[in-house]
Amino acid sequence: MSELPHYIDGKRDSGASGRSGPVFNPASGEEVRRVAFAGAGEVDRAVKAAGAAFPGWAATAPLSRARILFRFRELLEREADTLARLITEEHGKTLSDARGEVTRGIEVVEFACGIPHLLKGEFTAEVGRGIDSWSLRQPLGVVAGITPFNFPAMVPMWMFPVALACGNAFILKPSERDPSPGLRVAELLSEAGLPPGVFNVVNGDKEAVDAILGHPGIAAVSFVGSTAIASYIYATAAAQGKRVQALGGAKNHMVVMPDADLDQATDALMGAAYGSAGERCMAVSVAVAVGGVGDKLLDKLVPRVRALKIGPGTDPEAEMGPLVTRQHWERVRSYVDLGVEEGAKLVVDGRALKLQGYEKGFFFGGTVFDAVKPQMRLYKEEIFGPVLAVVRSPDFEDAVKLCNAHEYGNGVAVFTRDGDAAREFANRIAIGMVGINVPIPVPMAFHSFGGWKRSLFGDMAVHGMEGVRFYTRLKTVTARWPQGVRKGAEYVMPTMR
Repeated sequence: MSELPHYIDGKRDSGASGRSGPVFNPASGEEVRRVAFAGAGEVDRAVKAAGAAFPGWAATAPLSRARILFRFRELLEREADTLARLITEEHGKTLSDARGEVTRGIEVVEFACGIPHLLKGEFTAEVGRGIDSWSLRQPLGVVAGITPFNFPAMVPMWMFPVALACGNAFILKPSERDPSPGLRVAELLSEAGLPPGVFNVVNGDKEAVDAILGHPGIAAVSFVGSTAIASYIYATAAAQGKRVQALGGAKNHMVVMPDADLDQATDALMGAAYGSAGERCMAVSVAVAVGGVGDKLLDKLVPRVRALKIGPGTDPEAEMGPLVTRQHWERVRSYVDLGVEEGAKLVVDGRALKLQGYEKGFFFGGTVFDAVKPQMRLYKEEIFGPVLAVVRSPDFEDAVKLCNAHEYGNGVAVFTRDGDAAREFANRIAIGMVGINVPIPVPMAFHSFGGWKRSLFGDMAVHGMEGVRFYTRLKTVTARWPQGVRKGAEYVMPTMR
């Protein structure tokens, strides 16, 4: 059984902590690899390598940094199927879903390739007699990303392409549940020409995380995960004087109005609630049926959920794969048990699902609850599994209040044919990402991803121009020049080489 190492200063590094953890294939339930766990020593070596590489990388022209990212993008295209297979083997999602994850990550790399334009500042001539003033953005130094298991390729690529393009050195702490994609990305960056030490990977658990949060050589931390841990990351790192963006949990609602196209809404719910087994921060976990549309919606939805094609992610016919670990399977099951105890109506029960030949796999069937009430934990808490709660709402006003009252504010969608209702909904909803007849409104790379309320700790979202702002400091220069000796004519085209 292979052991996955760290990646420090341009090479694989087994570390010296002596600690490691298992990596499972969720479809078979078997341990397929072990991953080295970093302690404070490994984190410190990664920070020192990054700190040594930072000055040279920061002094590299933005155009030259972009050219390395262009080559990295080409390598990602070449290796897309390999990365997708690694994701499926360690996370469990279907290969088609994994390929989509890689594609969305590549889009952020493409955005970061435009960094020479994105770093342009502002200039004002003659703010005073003979005085000009301008602004510029400069990198922070060594920055870190702590990323979740559900998108082991895409979420890191929300962070490091922009951070590197801005001139920072980066340390990635991927999830210990599916660390292989992060290591492969590190190798591809080196192949693209990134100098040693500019990008490092340290694997591990809370010990590695705490070492990152407390290290004085790290200037900023980006995080995506549960709200409880996001709050901890934010408070701990901010107390150390670090810049922090910490994206937390979600309970995304999809409001179905009486005039909605129910076939379209049903298709949307199937993909948004059960794609990737519900292990998405933008998954729809609550369907809000407005007026009398609830029974009609369930009539269409329930047969589809019962007919879900569930299997290993490598099966081209599979629509949904397993959950990531046995521990997470137990957690999702406990929420279904709880929903029954709380009095919600269990319409489709996925707890007993067993697949022939994959009896030890972490498979959980699609699950639907009806008559869910806002006071239930089933409604309040993030489950992160293929469990959909249907809430009945009498009218539009009640639906808006319901969505706005929830502590999470990550994503929301409304399905309607009424443009006025959609416009009113988008304006009044207190949630960061809104879809109108779009069930998973994940912004493209040139916009920014981020929720509101307890779904985001910190002032800035990820990627897009918010990412550029997060990974740079603003500097304003005011200058007056005495008259000096002017150079003669030059006839050579200026270049950046």
